[in-house]
Amino acid sequence: MIATAFLTAQAHDLAKLNISTKLADGREPVKIVCFGASTTGVYYHTGGRRVWCDMLGLALQRIYPLAQLRMVNAGISGETTQDALKRIEASVIVQKPQLVVVEFLLNDVVKLTLADYRDNLVKIIKAIQNSGSDVILCTPNLIYPDDPTRPLTRVEVYVETVRQVAANMHVPIADCYRAFEEVRSNNVWSWMTLMDDSLHPNMLGHIVVAQEIAHVISDRNVSLGNVPPPFPSIPKTLALLSKHMPVKVLAMPPYDRFIKSALLKISPDAQIIVTPWKAKSSAEIREESKKRDWAAMWNLKEEEQPDLVIVAIPSDSAATSREQFDSYNWMLGTSLSFAGHDWDVVPILPSVIKAKQPDAERNSEKLALKSIQAHDIGWIARKPGDSSSSNEIVSRWLRIQATPMR
Repeated sequence: MIATAFLTAQAHDLAKLNISTKLADGREPVKIVCFGASTTGVYYHTGGRRVWCDMLGLALQRIYPLAQLRMVNAGISGETTQDALKRIEASVIVQKPQLVVVEFLLNDVVKLTLADYRDNLVKIIKAIQNSGSDVILCTPNLIYPDDPTRPLTRVEVYVETVRQVAANMHVPIADCYRAFEEVRSNNVWSWMTLMDDSLHPNMLGHIVVAQEIAHVISDRNVSLGNVPPPFPSIPKTLALLSKHMPVKVLAMPPYDRFIKSALLKISPDAQIIVTPWKAKSSAEIREESKKRDWAAMWNLKEEEQPDLVIVAIPSDSAATSREQFDSYNWMLGTSLSFAGHDWDVVPILPSVIKAKQPDAERNSEKLALKSIQAHDIGWIARKPGDSSSSNEIVSRWLRIQATPMR
């Protein structure tokens, strides 16, 4: 369950947010810059294509259907407010946005003193306001309590500083930290399913952030729980096929045996190179990958990297819900491209191979789907009542994906 937005008293002070009127009348283009670090930038934690910046745009478009909206992501992994001040002119001011949403903290906790962090926030706000833009400050997502470099007691002092700076400078605040706290207080498991790791939220977590900020801007609730993944789901594969270039596929069995023929149905003259990825239970795959450092795929030379990764999600009916979800998250996370690399990932649910499943396996498949949705990527599943073969289901899905090519 995605938490409804939480507004502090400061967030109701919308007098300085001229953007809400502009969004509502739709007569002028509106540009919003999202300024932050890795929990703002586009990385594998959310599938590598969208984050809360994009989801905020979708939320605002639902609230303000006439809006002429452009979202700009200015998030860079590892940065602090000190780094932000060095690039604020090039990354933000020159964009001439109507609103800048600022979210820096989790790296500052490690690298900067509290006094420096507070001073930098003030300087960032003044620089943005002096350029004529509105500002919203964000507190970060709630992190796991086991990070020795970011003890929660220290993080919470920095979070409170964001609230104090927002109040002192009469700047609206999107208190995402408190929104995540509310989810955790209601159900710890629900909160954990919002996280990709101990620090970074997955797409479900980014949706919480987007809904919180959208509420601050509009003073209205909006739900993004029904937003589908980006389409098409395999942009690199389709681009290579359209250019008649070779496609390198890394596929778990049994799909390593017929993914080539399925791709040839949409591009008969394509050169498809398939490498099998031996599949076991997700827990066994995790242990095996630790031994050979499967994530080293990110460090392969470009010519050695796959273009398409097919992940056959194991059913794991004997594992606990926590073990299954953690394993699915790990498997998908280490399959996704990262650090400038680029490949497509398609998970295939167990029902595609096994149409009739016992209750335990069906429940396992639901957990797998939740993990897939948390990574904001497309997937292949068997629809209820569909008696087609696995090959037919995969081929049909690929034909739908390839529609833009035709």
